[in-house]
Amino acid sequence: MKQQSGQKAIIKKVLSYIRPQRLWVLLSLLMAVVSVALTLYLPVLTGQVIDHILGPGAVEFSGIFALMRRMLAAILVTAAAQWVMNVCNNKIVYTVTREIREEAFRKIEILPLKYLDTHSVGETVSRIIADVDQFADGLLMGFTQLFTGVVTIAGTLCFMLAVSPGITLVVVVLTPVSLVVANFIAKRTYSMFRLQSETRGEQTALINEMIENQKVVQAYGQEQKVQGRFDEINGRLQKYSLRATFFSSITNPATRFVNSLVYTGVGLTGAFAAVRGVLTVGQLSAFLSYANQYTKPFNEISGVITELQNAIACAGRIFELIDEEPQQPDPKPAAQLPQKIGRVSLSHVDFSYTPKKKLIQDFNLEVKKGQMIAIVGPTGCGKTTLINLLMRFYDVDGGAIRIEGEDIRALRRETVRGAYGMVLQDTWLRSGTIRDNIRTGRPDATDEEVIRAAKEAHAHSFIRRLPDGYDTQITENGGNLSQGQKQLLCIARVMLCLPPMLILDEATSSIDTRTEIRIQKAFHAMMEGRTSFIVAHRLSTIRNADVILVMRDGNIVEQGTHRELLAKNGFYAEIYNSQFVNTDEGKERA
Repeated sequence: MKQQSGQKAIIKKVLSYIRPQRLWVLLSLLMAVVSVALTLYLPVLTGQVIDHILGPGAVEFSGIFALMRRMLAAILVTAAAQWVMNVCNNKIVYTVTREIREEAFRKIEILPLKYLDTHSVGETVSRIIADVDQFADGLLMGFTQLFTGVVTIAGTLCFMLAVSPGITLVVVVLTPVSLVVANFIAKRTYSMFRLQSETRGEQTALINEMIENQKVVQAYGQEQKVQGRFDEINGRLQKYSLRATFFSSITNPATRFVNSLVYTGVGLTGAFAAVRGVLTVGQLSAFLSYANQYTKPFNEISGVITELQNAIACAGRIFELIDEEPQQPDPKPAAQLPQKIGRVSLSHVDFSYTPKKKLIQDFNLEVKKGQMIAIVGPTGCGKTTLINLLMRFYDVDGGAIRIEGEDIRALRRETVRGAYGMVLQDTWLRSGTIRDNIRTGRPDATDEEVIRAAKEAHAHSFIRRLPDGYDTQITENGGNLSQGQKQLLCIARVMLCLPPMLILDEATSSIDTRTEIRIQKAFHAMMEGRTSFIVAHRLSTIRNADVILVMRDGNIVEQGTHRELLAKNGFYAEIYNSQFVNTDEGKERA
């Protein structure tokens, strides 16, 4: 019952996408009616031709030629009508699938990061690409064969009733057996096609994960283990696909058997009627043709139902993504920030990714304009989580984060994120030129400004050595650059924007020591007068911070300058000294 209600909801949603295409649907239906009507008219003409052949030497050629001209005209018009119908059906299907893909992609843009953090990239891609393709195939078959099938059934019934109501009754009594068979199969194929679609998504996710991390897989000798995982998923996909295909393949022979019964019944009763003189031989020929055409759509429709089950299963997965709860919308009207900003406060902030596992509790912090705030602590203590909250990638569970006294939840996300320039340990570059990647935050920047930012980030020298300099094309996520070069480009991107506040999360982790010293100088020049938050594991890089926050288990356990914290000889001193084998060296550096 739950499965049926779910299918009805999916079908209802599909129809809501088709509704704007109703003019194309009506035109397709009209062409289907014209095509079927003329196709059904041909057996009448064929029967009349047979009746004009009275016997040896008694053929009415004049009447036959006139009928053949009408048959040729009917065939040409039928072909044109079918061509127009196919154009309409393709227009409907590919417009609908385009809109579904666009809506799915728009939803990804506004989904909270929590969704993307808990769903694999490959599985999400599979929904938008593979599932939509499967849905399009099923929908196209539905429009192409379902319309003509229904119209053919209705048309042949009318023609047969006009010729012989008695024999028509035989056809109508035997035909429902096809519907019973098709319904029996359809109920069992939906769940199997659903499992097939889900497993295909799981397989795509694994392939995507392995391609992105092939170096790590090979470095740790995990090829056999990964192959084992793939084989297991591939085996399940084979099993589900075979089951779905097995049940769906029963449809054709079962319905053909019923069709043969109908044809046999019509042939026997029609022959007796012809012997008694109730029908002419030409009318019997037409009636047999109608019986064959009447049962044929049931065979096609049963196949269409199988494809539609697959399409509905795929559509259900797409709509699950589209119906996901979006991130909380920005307020209207949104609060405005002053031109010069830099004061940030966190008051009684509570946050956790999962309700059962507390992370940040009752967190308080006051940051003055122009201060450099360093955040240190062991892995998992909440450093990056704090950055996510400042950028409003996640909203706090309790308390408030304010910029210049305005709660960031009262601001547009675009306003909050535009206030920060962020360089992360994990770099992101898109397919395109070096120049385009540096301009990501400022598309209107001049070439001179781009080059100046690259020089400040010490990226200019390696860019010049590339084949086409700043016009060099790089692959997705900068696959043809080293990790250090990618990080330099991300730093240049921030240098170009010069935002009022900065967030640096291990921004120089992949850069050699000599270049790091130079970039640190550039950073210090850029941070002059700007509020900055720095997440660092190498504590030697944040000794000049105005305030160092030492985090542990989501709480600030110590707070102060570098010298003050070392003098306390607490948790910070323990972390700092652990980075130097020689304790005297650590004291000397302090």
